[in-house]
Amino acid sequence: MEIIKKPKILIPKNISFEKWATIACDQFCARAKYWEELEETIKDNPSTYKITLPEIFLSGKNVDEKIESVWKEMDKYLNEDLFEEIYNLILVEREVGDGKKRLGLMVAINLDMYNWERVRVPIRATEDTLLERLPARIKIRSKAKVELPHAIVLIDNPEKNIIEPLYAKKDELKCLYDFNLNMGGGNIKGYEVDNSDEIIDKIHALLNPKIQKAKYNQDAGILLAVGDGNHSIATAKLHWENLKKTLSKKEQENHPAKYMLVELVNLYGEGMDFKPIHRIIYNPDEEYVQGLKDALKGKGKLKIIYKGKEEYIDAPEKASLTIQAVQQYIDAQIKLRPEIEVEYVHNAEHLKEAMDEFDGVSLGIVMPEFPRDELIKFVLEEGNLPKKAFSIGEPEHKRYYLELRKIV
Repeated sequence: MEIIKKPKILIPKNISFEKWATIACDQFCARAKYWEELEETIKDNPSTYKITLPEIFLSGKNVDEKIESVWKEMDKYLNEDLFEEIYNLILVEREVGDGKKRLGLMVAINLDMYNWERVRVPIRATEDTLLERLPARIKIRSKAKVELPHAIVLIDNPEKNIIEPLYAKKDELKCLYDFNLNMGGGNIKGYEVDNSDEIIDKIHALLNPKIQKAKYNQDAGILLAVGDGNHSIATAKLHWENLKKTLSKKEQENHPAKYMLVELVNLYGEGMDFKPIHRIIYNPDEEYVQGLKDALKGKGKLKIIYKGKEEYIDAPEKASLTIQAVQQYIDAQIKLRPEIEVEYVHNAEHLKEAMDEFDGVSLGIVMPEFPRDELIKFVLEEGNLPKKAFSIGEPEHKRYYLELRKIV
């Protein structure tokens, strides 16, 4: 059973890496100034910004035109021979602040081994997938010749005996890139892994029933959990399921769209900080705020900001229960009161900035941090967390689009 494999990765050559690599499309959705500054930084240079569609623009009038532009720019870059192909895993070393480094491996995952529903598959979603968020992404992928990954998948490897030993001998590997990411993203390095097949075998070995029972008290059949990019992987899955209907069994076997390029990271790596994702509610009233207070019960506390005042309200002690209760209330209210809007923000300072920039009334909900060592257990016992339950690192330290892979 092939769950991951060695990918054919495209990385740019003879162009500016600093202008090429850009932040994941689902970041800074409440900060138009970020994207304006990024455009000024890139100017006319080749850039992944021009072959992705940041979610901040999805509510605009020219979405279809932007998607057409993405396709044309992809074709242009491929025709201009901007890339070299690496047929190996790539070891990624990313600075994520406080002197920490997040280590990862660029691998291709088999989308037939993934499902966002609560079923026994080796690759599991961790958050609820909202199908209404997928149409624009699916449309882009439907005619895209390449994919750009911002998804991070996690291996449960507290022994640190797969990625970390590889990093220990990084000086023996070929360095493919070493540069500082734009907009304060920190330094990133990439190394070509010369024993890719051996590493893949080690990863697959984590599915051994004895190992599974020792970790989870059951043969859970889980190898990878999605850390970031649940909706990106769901998009790739839906595209593949649609495409499969047009292919013979033989054509399906090794079709490039059957796979998706992702970064594989150890859940217990030192650079793996789980951060909360805060909520901003636009146009709430006193009744809405009181309703939130009534919906949350427990011995814990949750910080809210309303009309410039901070307040701590009662909430469940467990972070997972608080996250569930808050999201259930928000989702229910959106259905009842369409004038109310919600934005998800990845940093407490950004939360305050976005609230200050809004002309009307807003409510800030400062969410609790979900403990990373509870993630796999929660997925196995309870199912998916609500959407936007946690984030890997601060916004500036999210994955940048850098590597490409052909999907046609």
